[in-house]
Amino acid sequence: MTAEALHRLSDRELIAVTVHAAADERRSTIALVELLAELDARRLYLGQGCSSLFTYCTEVLRLSESAAYHRIEAARAIRLFPLIGERLRDGSMTLTTVALLRPHLTLKNHGRLVEEALHKSKREVEQQIARLAPKPDVSTLIRRLPDTAVTSSPLATLRGTGVSIDIGTLVQPGEPAEAAVAGPPLNRRPQPKIEPLAEDRYLLRLSLSATGHENLRRAQNLMRHSLPSGDLSAVLERALELLIEHLERRKFATTTRPSTSSSKPSGLSPGKVSASRHLPAAVRRAVWKRDGGRCAFTGPHGRCTETGRLEFHHVVPFARGGCASVNNIALRCRAHNAYEGELCFGRREPTNVR
Repeated sequence: MTAEALHRLSDRELIAVTVHAAADERRSTIALVELLAELDARRLYLGQGCSSLFTYCTEVLRLSESAAYHRIEAARAIRLFPLIGERLRDGSMTLTTVALLRPHLTLKNHGRLVEEALHKSKREVEQQIARLAPKPDVSTLIRRLPDTAVTSSPLATLRGTGVSIDIGTLVQPGEPAEAAVAGPPLNRRPQPKIEPLAEDRYLLRLSLSATGHENLRRAQNLMRHSLPSGDLSAVLERALELLIEHLERRKFATTTRPSTSSSKPSGLSPGKVSASRHLPAAVRRAVWKRDGGRCAFTGPHGRCTETGRLEFHHVVPFARGGCASVNNIALRCRAHNAYEGELCFGRREPTNVR
């Protein structure tokens, strides 16, 4: 379809065509996976001058290494477990999910594990695997990054002051929670990563600036009276609790002791109406609790799952007489708040600056 033809499509037609194209791509992908499964069974890649199916996929079929890996994993999985092929065809499983699950599947457990993974994200499947095959907790490690890695890092303010930190959520029993400065030099700055180790354990890997490292050490020392071991995971957990409490109190007026005074705006009961754009604290608390800290926009395929960048949205716009009551205020992510504003007032065209 040409670009001109695409521009002539209505919004409804464009969505329908996109859904159809995605379904076509899924059918093509599954067809390729099934062909690879049979080709692998016959080892036909050998006659094509390739020593492995992976080489055949990357050098002959010109697939990327990632695409080849996921398709080969799926091909070998459906040969053993035909149920996976059915789930791939109906779109309830992805190739990434199959690749993650395959090492853990057996004839006895595959049905249960496959059903549990349906319509799950990669992170949710990783958590499923962590419950299935938990890994031991790791020791805390802090090491200084080399100058070459730090100079390209936006987190570092001085040469040679970047710090890499690996923190397990719980140290092994009897193991000191002291940080060790060790490890070989790194060629590049490691990217932030959170990896599930078990059902309730996570490995956090990130880089800190020199200031962040200093603050972490200061917090560790200040907590020595209540946390003699200086366990950094416990320090971070407490710091995050205080940060969340501070942010929710500032943005959503959460408190354990809400004001009952009617003389202050923050004491306005949820059922009352404010004539200004200001949102009383009682209204913000009630809306946050009602919407569960999640965007409340609902489309044809369900409710938005976004829990970040949330904003308070006037269902009936303030400019059209909408009041600041609980019934007229709802949580929206930034994207859906802007989207509903466009539906109501039209899209703003960018202003040309001369």
